[in-house]
Amino acid sequence: MTDTLTITKEEGRVTVLHLSGILNAATQEAFLEAASQVRANGAHFLLVDISGITMVTSAGLQAIERIYRLFTPHEKIGEWEAAHPGEVFKSPHFKLGGASPQVYSILNIAGFLHHIPMYANLQEALDSFGK
Repeated sequence: MTDTLTITKEEGRVTVLHLSGILNAATQEAFLEAASQVRANGAHFLLVDISGITMVTSAGLQAIERIYRLFTPHEKIGEWEAAHPGEVFKSPHFKLGGASPQVYSILNIAGFLHHIPMYANLQEALDSFGK
């Protein structure tokens, strides 16, 4: 099995990173670098299209978690929790879309979908960011 990850980018109000391949220890740095560059360029909203991901490992999950933290300001979480005690915070800045049933299951079991919104398709995900 070849550990490859292809990343393409669409820029607009919401930056979209399209991932294809395997998200694991060998490929996580490329994903982290792409997302860090998007953030450094001033993007506030990131949608990651994972419809092309065939496998995600614990290292891939770690990369997703780090990017979630990069795009979700800690103070926003605190503000939400103060205004909505007992409710679950879902990031308005970082979202995922298009997971296969296998990848969705891994993300769900790992608890990632508790705070990271997941959408079945990209248009639905893009629409969730509003205008």
